[in-house]
Amino acid sequence: MSEEGQLQALVSTLQQAQAGTLPVNALALHWRGSSGALLAALPPNFGPVMHNLLDRLESAASFTDESCSVSQRDLLAALQQWVEKAAARLRPG
Repeated sequence: MSEEGQLQALVSTLQQAQAGTLPVNALALHWRGSSGALLAALPPNFGPVMHNLLDRLESAASFTDESCSVSQRDLLAALQQWVEKAAARLRPG
């Protein structure tokens, strides 16, 4: 799958998680398992940032919103920003 195709698949799972139809642990598993070529095409700092956000999202999923200082919604928004920056880097020009 092309880098653009991988990015679109990540966007799809992100939208599902944001809508509440996909558990965040499934999102993290999918992102980690299907982003290899995409990460190779992006600058090196994109990988650690993505993995850090996914780690935090999985940790936040272990707690209720009341007991966790970081909300899943905020982390999903951060992943949305990551996607937007990745898409901008992949655009030619």
